[in-house]
Amino acid sequence: MLNLQKGIYFISGIDTDIGKTVATGMLARQLLDQGVSIITQKLVQTGNDGFSEDIAKHRQLMQKDDFPEDGEGLTAPQIFKYPASPHLATRLENTHLDLEKITSATQVLAERYDVVLLEGAGGLMVPLTTDLLTIDYVAQHNYPIILVTSGRLGSINHTLLSLYALKQFGVSFHSIVFNAIHDAQDQVIAQDTRHYLQQKMIAMFPQAQWIELPKL
Repeated sequence: MLNLQKGIYFISGIDTDIGKTVATGMLARQLLDQGVSIITQKLVQTGNDGFSEDIAKHRQLMQKDDFPEDGEGLTAPQIFKYPASPHLATRLENTHLDLEKITSATQVLAERYDVVLLEGAGGLMVPLTTDLLTIDYVAQHNYPIILVTSGRLGSINHTLLSLYALKQFGVSFHSIVFNAIHDAQDQVIAQDTRHYLQQKMIAMFPQAQWIELPKL
């Protein structure tokens, strides 16, 4: 059973297209099934115009219609058209990232729901602004990290880099989500990656949880 205390959890990935959106939606569904008051939020949505496809995917996986907060703009407070990291997407629109708006929206959601799953954009080192990395923002707000990985070739390297970054920045770490839905075609690599990362997680973060998203 998924074990989350009341609070805000930041869902990041070891890279782009690792399955953060699917993981966020499926974890939210599990919590709904447990009777938890839960909502999801997207930190910054890029590559969309006026809506968040990631939030829409969350709702589909949660088997829920839109939340009132979706219509209020609280679950995707910053949306930009160009499919790039936020520092570039905002520059191309000649605007800036309103971090206060994002933080305020997250706090409102946290007041209304017991658990907020806040999905990031890409990995921990994605620049939100020229001077602010995603991991900087997470550290400022002390959000526990849920890190999504998989069994693809290269996942060990990317996952370890992320874990060492969490230690360096002093960020609270909650769990690894091993996403087998978007896993490697080579199951020898996938199984070895699973075992290796489990052992590394235990050694580096003995209190952290290991969560699996099985193939559908």
